[in-house]
Amino acid sequence: MDFFTLTPAEWDIIHLSYKVALCCLLVNLIPAIITGFFLARTNFFGKSLVETLIYLPLVLPPVIPGFVLLVLFGNHGVIGKHLSPFGLEFAFNWKGAVLASAVMGFPLMVQSVRLAFEMVDKRLENVAKTLGASPVATFFSVSLPLAKSGILVGAILSFCRSLGEFGATITFVGNVEGETRTLPLAMYSLLQSVDGESQMLRLLGFSVAVAFSALWFSQWYGRRERMKLQA
Repeated sequence: MDFFTLTPAEWDIIHLSYKVALCCLLVNLIPAIITGFFLARTNFFGKSLVETLIYLPLVLPPVIPGFVLLVLFGNHGVIGKHLSPFGLEFAFNWKGAVLASAVMGFPLMVQSVRLAFEMVDKRLENVAKTLGASPVATFFSVSLPLAKSGILVGAILSFCRSLGEFGATITFVGNVEGETRTLPLAMYSLLQSVDGESQMLRLLGFSVAVAFSALWFSQWYGRRERMKLQA
């Protein structure tokens, strides 16, 4: 087998990883936009506490959010036991991997979206309102288009964070081949095997290439959009 040629099993791992990351992005997108806009445009008692709770997964050991998810959404968890009769189970399947990745990626996306909305000139929003636009119309016609670069950057960061999620995922859904074994979990498993070094290096190289390309694009695109606004 050529070192640079991925095997069908490795493609299956990549396919699962991208399915989880894409679903994570879809789950986070609208809540992150709403939360980021809310934090950027409002001040209220307890705002610092809300911000702390939102960003807490960024600084906690990933095992802690994973354990909390297991307690809440496990098959016998506080919430999970009420969902199991309806066939909705998160523990030890790919839907749980999506949930774990969403929890860990949400703060990154919120922070990027929030900064994007904070950079939008409020005078433009006020002009739209003066001309008779409703708050909802102002949001969709002025605020959202001007913040699109920050939203895209946040989406890319959330997507990449999902691809690299390990601690919360393995704690909550385990390392089940074909079901929850995403790229980082697969590389961890290969690292423990005697003859898995070449496979691990192939997956590692693929992961680094994708992450580098995504982050380079997000930085380039964000810088280009800022220059356009300043021109």
